[in-house]
Order: sequence, then structure tokens, then C-alpha cells
Amino acid sequence: MGILSSEQISFQVKRQSGGAVIGIPRLPPDVDLSRPSAARIYDYMLGGSNNFPVDREAAAKLADVVPEFHEIAWANRGFHSRAARWIASQGVGQFIDLGSGLPTVGNTHEVAREVLPAARVVYVDLDPLVAVCATALRGDEAATFIQADLREPASLLEHPGLRRLIDFGHPVGLAMTAVMPFVADGSDPWGLVSRYLEPLAPGSYLALSHATGERIPPVAAQRWRDVYADAPVELHLRSRAAIRRFFSGLDLVPPYQGAEPEVTHLGLWGCEDPRLADSDGSRWGYCGVARKP
Repeated sequence: MGILSSEQISFQVKRQSGGAVIGIPRLPPDVDLSRPSAARIYDYMLGGSNNFPVDREAAAKLADVVPEFHEIAWANRGFHSRAARWIASQGVGQFIDLGSGLPTVGNTHEVAREVLPAARVVYVDLDPLVAVCATALRGDEAATFIQADLREPASLLEHPGLRRLIDFGHPVGLAMTAVMPFVADGSDPWGLVSRYLEPLAPGSYLALSHATGERIPPVAAQRWRDVYADAPVELHLRSRAAIRRFFSGLDLVPPYQGAEPEVTHLGLWGCEDPRLADSDGSRWGYCGVARKP
């Protein structure tokens, strides 16, 4: 299948607040349609429209061996929304959403503002298409988007856009959902998380989710990696123990009533009934929320 040029493509972004539709006549030149994008594949998994043939072709490599293909993304998105809402209910009114992805349902500022109407949110993503879609935030003085590489925390933490909205003297909700699987061991993903937590005030929270290959059929896990073989970033599946390391030095929150404080599968965090919340798609990832003491 041929790849369309940016001049041939027209797409729309639905503004989540108010329902208005923003038309974007052409893609910016730095959107590469010859390679799949992690953000656009995730958008496709969620049933979005901001994806292209190269993304859908990559995703098709997985869908034929993983019946719960779309459920994986929804399980992760559900965790993200429940965690953001819960953190806001603890009185935290400012959030940094790293690796935010394309706008979809349950965006951080929408969920947090259900609890705290004045909540402030800084979204961060490297994908240039996400930057285009972030035009939906224009006019929102309490939310902004920064196009940046999370592997460069020093420059991001000093970014004027972030400093305008985030007061490091008060607790912050740091969301890192489904982004660290795209950071290789050589970039020290655990050290990166620590670097972002370092300037945050006590009482801040980390909400993190991560794909895993544990208890997953080997052929399916390999196919999952193959989806991102041609993408700018590769997928790194990690064990529960490795994912638990991201929360070192923090106080993990029990994922549901009666549970011990620990990382758990995606669908279980914040659930009312763990028997009903458990699913095949949920088991593709581990997640947790933890408080900085």
C-alpha cells in the first residue's frame, strides 16, 4: 500500500471539551508517514482516527495472534483515568503527563477537573502529530503541551511552559503510563523516573504502567515487539520485578480495597471487584500508584 504525502492528507481532531471539531489541512513536515508511530498505534488500538496505513499495518502483525488486542489499550487507559482521578481526590491539583499520546477519552485535565476544577496539567510527548492535536488546549490557561524527549529531564524540568503551571513547592501528580516500555535499558529508565521525582515535593504521586511479557505466549510477546521494529522507538517488555523498581523509595498505594500495596495488572488498580476486573488484556501490563514520602 502506498504512503500518502502530507499534502494529500486531511484529518480532524475532536476537541474533548465542547465537542467542536478542529480541521487540520495538512501534516507538519516532521510527521514521518513511512514508519509507524507508538502514539498513532495506541490511538488505533483505542479506536481513534489519528492514525495512518503504516500504523494499522504494523498493528495487524499483532492483532492476528492476540484476540485481546484492543482491550490492552483500553485496560491501560482505564488505569490512567482512575489513577488521575484518585490522585486529584488526595488534593493534588497539578499534573505532569509524560508520554501523553494523542488526545482521547479520559484525558488527564478532564478527569482531574472532575474532582478539582482548577487542576493544572502539563502534557509532554515527542511525537509531532501529538503537538498538532494539542491545539485543542489553546485558550486553556491551566493546561499546556510541550513537545520534548523525556530522556532529557534536565531541560524539560526547566522548560518555561512547565514552570508556568507547575509549582514544585507543592505535590504533583506524575503520570507515566505506557511510556517507559519505549526507553531502552541503556538509557537507564529507572534513573530517569528518579530524576523526574527528585524535584517533586513530598506528598507527590507517581502513576506508572508498563507492558510485560510475563505469562504471555512467547509468539505473542515477540509479535508485540515486531510491531515496533520499524518505529523510531522499540518496545521493551519487562518483568514485574523490573517494573516494581520504578517505585523504589516510594510508598505504594494498595491497588484496591483489601489488597497489599504492590504493583498489579492494569485492570485491577482502582477496581471494585478484582474477580470481575481481571481480563486477558489487563495481564499485558503492570501498574501502580505510589506516594513520595
